[in-house]
Amino acid sequence: MKRWLSWLVAGLIWCTQGGAAEAPPQGSLVIIGGALRADNAVVWQRIVQLSGGTGARIAVLPTAAGNPERSGRNIASYLNRFGADAFVVPLAPSLKQRDYRIDAEDAQLAQSIHEAGGVYFAGGDQTKITRALLRPDGSRTAVLQAIWDLYQRGGVIAGTSAGAAIMSSTMYDETRSVMDTLSSGVNDGKELAPGLGFIGKDVFVDQHLLARGRFARMLPAMLKKGYKLGLGIDENTALVVQGQRNVEVIGYQGALLLDLQQATVDAATPQFNLSNARISYYDRGDRFELPSGRYTPSADKIDGKVDPLHPANRQPVYSSDILGHNAVLIMMERLIDNVQTQAIGIATAAPGEPHPELGFEFKFTRVAESEGYESATSEAYTVLKLRLDVRPLQISQPWYR
Repeated sequence: MKRWLSWLVAGLIWCTQGGAAEAPPQGSLVIIGGALRADNAVVWQRIVQLSGGTGARIAVLPTAAGNPERSGRNIASYLNRFGADAFVVPLAPSLKQRDYRIDAEDAQLAQSIHEAGGVYFAGGDQTKITRALLRPDGSRTAVLQAIWDLYQRGGVIAGTSAGAAIMSSTMYDETRSVMDTLSSGVNDGKELAPGLGFIGKDVFVDQHLLARGRFARMLPAMLKKGYKLGLGIDENTALVVQGQRNVEVIGYQGALLLDLQQATVDAATPQFNLSNARISYYDRGDRFELPSGRYTPSADKIDGKVDPLHPANRQPVYSSDILGHNAVLIMMERLIDNVQTQAIGIATAAPGEPHPELGFEFKFTRVAESEGYESATSEAYTVLKLRLDVRPLQISQPWYR
């Protein structure tokens, strides 16, 4: 009875997202934040397992890659090393002596995907994927329809980097630096473009998150397109999404969930700003549900809930480069187990970037609903529902001597 009700709810969600002509997908997504290492057995094995286990046929699409032959060959060999029977689909704008528009409508290629248990999208340039798989009118090519059919009946769609960006209905296209994106804004048809929407229309997805400080660039895109939830996955890490709502973190590190359901913007301030958002970090092994946020800690954190009445740290938490490598995660971890209730991170333009006079303050606040869970085996935390406020700053030039 519970399973029937869960699928009924998922169906209603799918219909409200504009997918009323199709049943909710029975399959899974493995969304990889980029830079997946060949020795990350947990992620490769999960893709094979979800595709059917040993001997599973997995179609590798090197569509985004600059060197599709090399990329496709290597990915297939990695999957085969973990028990798959992977094959490369020769569909890519960069493939010489082939026309990707013809290949995208090829009945035999589509049939090979339709008969597979999984699909894997390589990294590279995500616009090559949408250019190859969407017709000029936005409808699905034969190959894309075969991928959707596989997903509908229970197969897995995996993708890394560019292959992760296409998972949401909107993706970044002409990317600029995170700071330039904050200061200059985003526009449809330029910075933003349609994705393939496998995760549904209510969740925005971005990748290389902690390594490149991209959590900040998710915010203007989400506001522009009306997203209330955003998932940002770090490198060498994956989110396994099942039934579109149940998420598990696997791999090297973790992922951020941005929640704008209560957030507001001051329209009188022309620069980017945001108040009362929520930001959470889910570590590897954690599970959570969308959009409820119901959380199940990893095995090493089950008894590790942080006691806010007996915090371990007392030092102020501050970063002069909140967009730096892992800076946002370090700040969140230090704040959740601290007598301090607020942390400040500053973002400023690099030399040569536009708007050097403009900076941003990211203020993180521990509120009543905030929770933390500490690992018993490593110096790792899960951090739930910190408040996030962003305001513009005027930067003097030069701001240091």
